[in-house]
Amino acid sequence: MSTPTSTEDPTQRAQRAQRSGEAVRQPGGACPGRRIRPRGVVDLRGGADGDIRLSYPPNAAVVVAGLPGSGKSTLLRAWSPAAEVVDPRATRTAFESRMPAWLPYAVYRPWARLSHMRWTRSRMRLGHPLLIHDCGSRPWMRRWLAYTAHRGRRPLHMVVLDVGPREALSGQHARRRLASPRVFGIHRRGLARLLARIARDGLPAGRGIGSMVLIDRRQRDRGAASVDFDDRPGPAEPAPPSGRTSP
Repeated sequence: MSTPTSTEDPTQRAQRAQRSGEAVRQPGGACPGRRIRPRGVVDLRGGADGDIRLSYPPNAAVVVAGLPGSGKSTLLRAWSPAAEVVDPRATRTAFESRMPAWLPYAVYRPWARLSHMRWTRSRMRLGHPLLIHDCGSRPWMRRWLAYTAHRGRRPLHMVVLDVGPREALSGQHARRRLASPRVFGIHRRGLARLLARIARDGLPAGRGIGSMVLIDRRQRDRGAASVDFDDRPGPAEPAPPSGRTSP
């Protein structure tokens, strides 16, 4: 594709790009309204100002991951019109409503987790798109999700909200939902290992995860990243990894 000359009128260039399905690039590399189909690792952290729509197949399951307090629930609320949300907090709330107030959650956590996994598995068996709330820091849970998606004949993808521990702790205090230091430490170390491995080796083949999109606070707060589940033809393109992350 040839590069427009500097004498080309910007309006004509935008019209030409719209007719051809090409994204209109602004100075600095911004690409507003760009619609991409993620493949492999797509690192959008610290990216351009243009809005990006992540486009997945209609039967995809997308795990929205990040530290407790990172803003996963905020992202899922914004994306919920596009797909059903599977959130473990719904299961926890249901258990807490049936248990005595004096009984610590840690006592019945295994049963709540098992109930959540059964619920997730039942939704995976259906054909509609899913958004799954998960910290993404536990390897066994990623393997289980990949296995369950495979059994349900679904593609599985991940979106990781990477805001850092300090920002996540601030988010916990703002929402008055505090994870214990032990639990937060487990998730922090697990997610750090995942991001380090992805930065070093890329997305391992054969793990059942088709893509991993990395976004930061900027995309979350601006609503610059949105999602759809649509296979209709349109100006969408596979997104290559950024220079920060190995393919």
